[in-house]
Amino acid sequence: MGIIQASKLVFEYIRRDEEGNAEGITRAVDEVDLDVKQGEFVAILGHNGSGKSTLAKHINAILYPTEGVIRVDGMDTREEAHVWEIRQKAGMVFQNPDNQIIGQVVEEDVGFGPENMGIPTKEIWERVEESLKAVGMYEFRKHSPNKLSGGQKQRVSIAGVIAMHPRCIILDEPTAMLDPNGRREVIRAVRALNQVENVTILLITHYMEEVIYADRVIVMDRGKAVMQGTPREIFSQVDKLKELRLDVPQVTMLAHALKKKGVPLPDGILSAQELAKALGY
Repeated sequence: MGIIQASKLVFEYIRRDEEGNAEGITRAVDEVDLDVKQGEFVAILGHNGSGKSTLAKHINAILYPTEGVIRVDGMDTREEAHVWEIRQKAGMVFQNPDNQIIGQVVEEDVGFGPENMGIPTKEIWERVEESLKAVGMYEFRKHSPNKLSGGQKQRVSIAGVIAMHPRCIILDEPTAMLDPNGRREVIRAVRALNQVENVTILLITHYMEEVIYADRVIVMDRGKAVMQGTPREIFSQVDKLKELRLDVPQVTMLAHALKKKGVPLPDGILSAQELAKALGY
């Protein structure tokens, strides 16, 4: 059984006008099925309003289904008795690291989650050390988070989640507010957790270059999961992605354009090295 399982998941919210009167109902998630195995790296794509962030908030029991069911490690998110345990199993990292960092010193901030869980002090410090090392931030443990760059702050946020020893981490556009270097830092840390620690990763992003490392990609549109496959399978369908108002990695777009001009290239080229090899360099 997967660590995350959703069956016919539906979430509806009431639209209201400026005076607060109900205008209608929007179905933000529309009968989504999901089965994520332990240790899998799944990327979720979709333009703004596609339902991807709404789906993510169900995994962490921030939102509850209107219809259908979602289970985390076998626990139904609608059962209040399981909410705290679900949030320990499935940690969430949001877009803005400033919203998650609350400590005055990096190591205190990372230890906050385990302390709330009632972990013994000695073990808290062990967890703080291991999680900061996992994201490459151990040397900054005595620093004030306010003095860190955006990418460093986001890595501290991830360390705070890791210190709670989750089996799964959901990252909701974690690099949206970062510069290219910060984005690379965060994705490198996330990939290491997945590959070395076998932590299940759900990455919601609109940066296509981050998606090429995933085991599987789910594309959402108007609340539905409309495409699913490996990064190569998804990015082989450039025209369909364009219809869904999504980009593709730049090198994939270049290869697609060359292929249209008659250059014999395979579909779904994901890196500059692949393209160079296919061109005989």
